[in-house]
This record gives sequence, C-alpha cells and structure tokens, in this order.
Amino acid sequence: MKEKIGEVFSIAKENPPVTGCTISKEVHGGENYIIYFSLAKNTDISAEIYPYHKLTIVADGSLEVYGANSSGKKANTSESIITPTDTPVGMRTEEGTVYTEISIRRNDTMNEAIKPGEVFKLADLVPYVDGKIINMDVAHNDKMKFVVMAFDEGTGLSEHAAPGEALIFALDGAGVIGYNGIEHPIKAGENFHFAKAGLHSIKATEKFKMALLLTLEQ
Repeated sequence: MKEKIGEVFSIAKENPPVTGCTISKEVHGGENYIIYFSLAKNTDISAEIYPYHKLTIVADGSLEVYGANSSGKKANTSESIITPTDTPVGMRTEEGTVYTEISIRRNDTMNEAIKPGEVFKLADLVPYVDGKIINMDVAHNDKMKFVVMAFDEGTGLSEHAAPGEALIFALDGAGVIGYNGIEHPIKAGENFHFAKAGLHSIKATEKFKMALLLTLEQ
C-alpha cells in the first residue's frame, strides 16, 4: 500500500483539490484497488459502465454520484455510497470533494444492510453497546476484508498483528492506536496505516467508531 506507515494522517488534508482539475492517486492495486480522488469545484468524471461496485467514502466536501439520466445521489463529508454494477456511473461536485474509492467485485460477499445506490454513513451501521466492542463485516473476499467497529469507552484490542496491510478510517469519537510501542491519538476524520505484521493495539478513550480495510494481496 502506497501510504505512510505508523502515523496518524488525514486523507482530506493531504489530497487537496487543484483548481479546475480532477486528481486520482492509487494507493493499492489489485482486485480490490484503493484510490484517493480530489475533485475541484464544478468538475466531473463522466458516467461509464463498470462490472464491479465502487465504495466511495467522502472525506471532505460533497460528491454527487449520477447515472445516464443525469439525476444522482449526493454524499457529503463522512457519508458513503456503493455504486451499482453494469449501469453508467459518474462523479461530479459543485463545491469540491476528496474521497476514497474501493472496488468491490460482484462476487465479493457484501452485507445485506448495504444497498447499492443508497447514501449512508459507515458510523451508523453499528451501535455503541455498554462495555462491548461491536463488529460488522461490510464486504469481504479471500484477499480483502472491510469491517466497521464500535468501541465503548475504555474498551479495546490488545496488541496483535494482522496477516496483511490495513487502512483505518476513524469515524466517530476518539481513541489511541498503539503501533510498534508508540501510542498515537486518533479522532474522527483521521486515518492510520498498518504494515503487514505490524504490532498494534486499539483503545477507546471515549466512545469510538472506525472502519478497517484489510488487504491480503501480495
């Protein structure tokens, strides 16, 4: 994954739009690619047909996902949408936007709570429960897992390592990520990247929700 390792960062702040331009930055290739997009105000990526779903996570601004008839659904900061397959899909913005796009193949297992074409918030998929950690798989296959987690205040995961690289999206509240012996405070709107086999832990300093994208491709 072409992203800094072991420090908190912001996809929105580090990928600002450039006037009059659309910018893409691939941070992970393969079947389930990850791309950051920065679209300046009043720019457009024209509608095309894709044989896979695209999960978009808006980090900043407002994004309209539209089809062949030009009508669309608008997703604002911290909102997401999964596009349908085999139908024209385009992206445009009036105010400018920064978002992450993750490909989800149609043969991937996707949670029934997610409906393609509908705008939703990842943070709303799981509730807080007193004294507990709640997980929901959003989509997965043998090379990728995308999960949303809710931590009650004071709960956490002890130090462990994952079999692949992982990208965290902090969605709500705040926590502390321990990585290779160093603690990193993180809050909603920020991100973190674990290297494969990197030792890490997570502690919720208040109620905390996050999404984790684990990639297992070599």
